[in-house]
Amino acid sequence: MKVIAVNGSPREDGNTAAALRAMADVLKGEGIETEIVHVGGKLIPGCIGCGHCFSSEGNICVFKDDAVEENVMKIRAADGIILGAPTYYAGIPGPMKSFLDRVFFSSSRYLKYKVGTAVTAVRRAGGADVVHQLMNYFNLAETVTPPSQYWTIVYGMDKGEALKDEEGMQTVRKNARAMAWLLKVIDASKGKIPLPPTEKREFTNFIR
Repeated sequence: MKVIAVNGSPREDGNTAAALRAMADVLKGEGIETEIVHVGGKLIPGCIGCGHCFSSEGNICVFKDDAVEENVMKIRAADGIILGAPTYYAGIPGPMKSFLDRVFFSSSRYLKYKVGTAVTAVRRAGGADVVHQLMNYFNLAETVTPPSQYWTIVYGMDKGEALKDEEGMQTVRKNARAMAWLLKVIDASKGKIPLPPTEKREFTNFIR
């Protein structure tokens, strides 16, 4: 089994990365391969709603040669996904938002019933909003999400300060252990318990 962790911070070795590494260490200890990819410091065009990914072979985005194209197939192939981002104005940083919009718009059909979770780093406030925003992608992609004891937020501003947030680091480690357990449960059920039956999607506009 493999998990892809996405670092949406422009700092490859900041507090968001520290939280992701802590989670990766737990997963590796459970025998689950984990790779951290860094996208936060890259120029990533946002989704333009052109629909190319609906009609193109392999559901590939119209934009080429960027962090989405580099990582989307890894994410589709993974058994689990962790999304990490710092808190910018109580929201996801722009490049990470563009990355996630394009990846999930083109790939949600490939992510159903996989395992997904999210973590954020914040100086003081707004982190719960970021976790909520990140988890929205998983909810709409019909992934399965593991629990923890609290919101998966680590607190710190300067590099390494999040490691001093004992409760926050414990929370993300517990979340990673729950993720490992859930991945193993899903893997053990393959061929034994069928996925829930699906229905044709209904699209209803509120204004007619």
